[in-house]
Amino acid sequence: MLLRIEDHDRQRSRPEYEAAILEDLAWLGFSHDGPLVRQSERDALYRKALQPLIDRELVYGCVCTRAELAAEVGPRDPGSELRYRNTCRDRDIPLTDDVGWRLRMEAGTESFFDEVCGPQVQDPSAQCGDLLLRDRLGNWTYQFAVTVDDHLQQITDVIRGIDLLPSTGRQIRLARLLGRATMPRFAHHDLVMRSASEKLSKSDGDSGVRDLRAAGWTAEAVLDLARRWVAASG
Repeated sequence: MLLRIEDHDRQRSRPEYEAAILEDLAWLGFSHDGPLVRQSERDALYRKALQPLIDRELVYGCVCTRAELAAEVGPRDPGSELRYRNTCRDRDIPLTDDVGWRLRMEAGTESFFDEVCGPQVQDPSAQCGDLLLRDRLGNWTYQFAVTVDDHLQQITDVIRGIDLLPSTGRQIRLARLLGRATMPRFAHHDLVMRSASEKLSKSDGDSGVRDLRAAGWTAEAVLDLARRWVAASG
């Protein structure tokens, strides 16, 4: 088992958040193999991985803000994805550190089998437009960082929440462009929800592992509850 701290967003990440993760895992009895990997320390690796795509002129600079994108798209359903309309694709904006870096995503589908949800077909271009790889603040995006890390760390199985199912097609395409020949297996499970439309979130004050621990739960009780949730969801 590998442990990767996905602290690619430097503005939001804090040392105390990482310490809490390590403490919770230790209390639950989990240990990892090999060195701990922090995405915040892998800038050189990400630049090296991206360079062949830059050389092929598949990456371009973008000065659009999220507010501008939202205004351009207009009203949309709550929770729906914000699709970039490739506004800067042909503006020849240099790849400087103060602009966004985007990958050209041409129309076309990606097909894969999800171990939980079954056969899937996604068109990344229709979903999200040209994919943001690095933002204007110098942060590598989740989509790029995890795709590169999964490739370099030879991850064979990706198990995550169903809210990330729409990301899979674009990550598969990106991985192929980066030179990955064999894709990992994917399994997207249901989420524990606060309501029909809201998932549990520590940022919203919902209970985490340490809250249960403080309330007197044992590690085995927490793991047993997780097992029963998995069994109940089939």
